[in-house]
Amino acid sequence: MALIVHKYGGTSVANLDKIRHVAQRVVATKDQGNDVVVVVSAMAGETDRLINLAYEINPDPPAREVDMLVSTGEQVSAALLAMALSAMGHRAISFTGGQVGMFTVGVHRKAKIREISAERIFEKLREGAIVIVTGFQGVDIHGNITTLGRGGSDTSAVAIAAALKADLCEIYTDVDGVYTADPRLVPSARKLDTISHDSMLEMATLGAKVLQSRSVEFAKKYRVPLRVRSTFSDDPGTLITEETDTMERTTITGVTVLRDQARINVLDLPNVPGIAAKIFKAIADENINVDMIVLTENNYGGTDISFTLAIGDLKTAHETMQRIVADVSAKGVTVEKDVVKISVVGIGMQSQPGVAAGVFDALGSNGINIEMISTSEIKISCLIKGKDVEHATRVIHDRFKLGEAATAKVEEADA
Repeated sequence: MALIVHKYGGTSVANLDKIRHVAQRVVATKDQGNDVVVVVSAMAGETDRLINLAYEINPDPPAREVDMLVSTGEQVSAALLAMALSAMGHRAISFTGGQVGMFTVGVHRKAKIREISAERIFEKLREGAIVIVTGFQGVDIHGNITTLGRGGSDTSAVAIAAALKADLCEIYTDVDGVYTADPRLVPSARKLDTISHDSMLEMATLGAKVLQSRSVEFAKKYRVPLRVRSTFSDDPGTLITEETDTMERTTITGVTVLRDQARINVLDLPNVPGIAAKIFKAIADENINVDMIVLTENNYGGTDISFTLAIGDLKTAHETMQRIVADVSAKGVTVEKDVVKISVVGIGMQSQPGVAAGVFDALGSNGINIEMISTSEIKISCLIKGKDVEHATRVIHDRFKLGEAATAKVEEADA
């Protein structure tokens, strides 16, 4: 007997027929002799509907009350699934995150999981029940409902799997696995049978929307085997697990695109120590994360600093920079919105030369300008104009022949 955690996204529980279909999948896993815990998202579109209601009644709604409101979406899905399972003759019980002891810290709408008390889940499993838990939410030390941010149900599921020491966590969604690129951009993109935690974490962070990056962090830290698969087919999907020797032979795993980016340029700063620290401390004080950073000496003997961030943080960051521009003796601040980060990811890159040359040549030879570059051992990211994103994704994918073979070799990058 195994303990398996299922997670179903909003499209999987979008209506009553789909909830009944999910119930059948859960029962099939239970009938194989497994204990089953199910984590559910809100029905497709429901969270957006609730957020819109909040902003209609109050243009600046209190974050605590927003969490109170949007958490109800998952409760509806959980209760309906429990009712569907009961109608099929199976014992099932639904819980909120708070009821199973998912304790959080941090601010509302961006809370982080501190700990999970799994005893109530184990108690119901010992009684033979299928346990259903609302994703996306927990409670803080004061008993207030908190939410984990968009996509937080993935994180809830993996955290629960880690707390239960589950044998497998299956993420059911509307796609049948992890691909070498977004199939909507690259028709030749290939589904991966397996991928390492490290590569999946990079891909999720860099724009692959199949999993929330925090869920992959949990899976890596607690060695939780993950499988991403479709709710609507029997395809086995993609297994996300610890690195293996087979994975090491792969140079490039995939190409990702991170949209909704912006760039801020702080112009003609004095070239003296401490200036960058003042800029990024001001940004950090606003609880804003920056991504790519470039510092260059300009033609006037000063320094320009450019950095990227999520476009949702642009207004606050721009206002912050304008407020301190005199303090740092800058000549001005400019903003660019039409930018996208495209990245290649692969654990084999750290031991293989020529990948960067292949990426830059693929873009340059197709007239695509690179505005910023950042690298790590397993990824290369380039900031490009948004209008070039589809073309750029395809030419990089083609250059490394990701759709044609099980591995992408370095000599292909140098060809």
